Order: sequence, then structure tokens, then C-alpha cells
Amino acid sequence: MIREFAQNDLDAVMTIWLKSNVEAHWFIAKEYWENNFDAVKEMITGAEIYVYEDEKTHHISGFAGLTDSYLAGIFVEENSRSRGVGKMLLDRIKQIKSEINLNVYKKNVRAVSFYMRENFIVQSEGIDSETNEKELLMIWKRD
Repeated sequence: MIREFAQNDLDAVMTIWLKSNVEAHWFIAKEYWENNFDAVKEMITGAEIYVYEDEKTHHISGFAGLTDSYLAGIFVEENSRSRGVGKMLLDRIKQIKSEINLNVYKKNVRAVSFYMRENFIVQSEGIDSETNEKELLMIWKRD
């Protein structure tokens, strides 16, 4: 089930954030994510967060974070990927927002493909100044 973030979800969400970033972004040093952990943990409490929680076990296996219409990311545990968790999170956000924009690293081919399947359009390409990696600005608008 998808539900809104509760403060007691913070540790689970941050564990997923760190592990999934390290796994999905093999082209960025693990230390980059570790060094940003505390800043992201602080920002999470002020963001709009939705979690995917198993109704039986109450285990959180994914979450999505937004600020207004900017999707900071969809993060899913490795063993729950390609099982519809990310799509369910995105579908919930699409119900709430009429427009969504995001940045995704170009080398994260799996994520780029996912967003393109979900009708996001590449608006521009740039360089992330913190990582020096190419990233795409993608936008989705409700019809």
C-alpha cells in the first residue's frame, strides 16, 4: 500500500535512500552519497514523501520524495525492483500532481527508460555541478 510518510519511517527511508543510490549510481563514488546522508535526512522531514509499505509485514520497500512538482526521486530496495513498486509510487504522485519534473543521471539507463515509459519527455540535458555527470531534465504533464 502507498501511504504518506510518518516520522517513524525515517530510518527505513534513509537506509533505502543510501543503498539504492549506491546501487543505481555505480558511476558516482559511494562516499558522495555517504557525505550527503545527513543533509538529505534533514531535508526529508520537510518534503512530501510517500512510502510503499507491505500491508502484512509493514515493511517499507520504497518511497518517493517531492518538493512541490519536483520529484527528487523514487527509491526502491533492490529485491523489490521490477515488481511494480516504483510504478505504484509514481501513479500515486500522478494522481496528486498535474505536472512533474525531475533530474535523472543519463548513465542511469534503467531510470531513464522507466520515466520515458511513464510518458516523461526530456526537456534538456546538463551537467550536475556536484558530480560532474550528465543529467536529463524530464517533465510529465497530465493530458
